[in-house]
Amino acid sequence: SADVVTTDKSEAGQSTKIYVSKNKIRFETQGQKRQAGAVILNSDTQMTDIIMPEQHMYMENRIGQGPGQHRLFRYLEAVDVENACPDWQKMTEHTGGSCQRVGDDTANGRAAVKYAITSAEGKSSTVWIDKSLKFPIKWQGQDGSGEMQNIHEGPQPAALFEIPAGYQKFDMGNMMRGRH
Repeated sequence: SADVVTTDKSEAGQSTKIYVSKNKIRFETQGQKRQAGAVILNSDTQMTDIIMPEQHMYMENRIGQGPGQHRLFRYLEAVDVENACPDWQKMTEHTGGSCQRVGDDTANGRAAVKYAITSAEGKSSTVWIDKSLKFPIKWQGQDGSGEMQNIHEGPQPAALFEIPAGYQKFDMGNMMRGRH
């Protein structure tokens, strides 16, 4: 688990709690500008669950679809930290863009490998992937920057990656049919 701290001036001070298990990632939004909630990514099922506690509801989408999915690129889990570019290419499914290993570096006092990435649209970013976690712990780019702080390694409770009991699935189709 860790705190994802945004270092952009427009969102300075906003943070998100992240929990990672073998095949799942949970993001919990925090801060005054954001509504409380969580997003759970499941790489086995290729599904995303958006949990809305105020409504006691959740929304389910395929990974890469639905609100805010374009921002999740920076949470690539690398299979090979020393050669993460093929993982980036596979994950983004871009026909263009480039990825280059810059070299060994340190981010937040942790051993990392630094990568320079340019999207197919020409936007550049730099990502530091933690050698032990095989996960980005710092990023800087035109679309945002941030870093992982308060990193704690260890097993995470399975309940963090499940829909809470009593929550109803949000059905956009039924909602739209009810407005006629």
